[in-house]
Amino acid sequence: MENNKILSALSYFSILFAPFILPIIVYFVSQDTEVKHHAKRSLISHLIPFIFMIILFIAVFSSVFTMSMNTTFDQPSFLMASAPIFFILLYLVIYIVILVWNIIQGVKVLR
Repeated sequence: MENNKILSALSYFSILFAPFILPIIVYFVSQDTEVKHHAKRSLISHLIPFIFMIILFIAVFSSVFTMSMNTTFDQPSFLMASAPIFFILLYLVIYIVILVWNIIQGVKVLR
């Protein structure tokens, strides 16, 4: 098996063991343009859940802060109370989709 294919596949599979480090190392160390292309794609796919986690963190804590500052009502609305759970479930779905996509791409590269 070619080293270029193994490096490209490892860039995708690294979501399981070194999400940011390995694609960056492969991108800067490799001279092959195809390996660089796969390393860049895998790095972007590893960044998507991280960026979404930051958005989730802001959304959940702003929702909780809004509920705690809401003094006009005795109980928060159902939408406001369920927003953190909705965002967490949405993050879980996005993370699983990205994880499966990376594994599929890594297997495709190895073929």
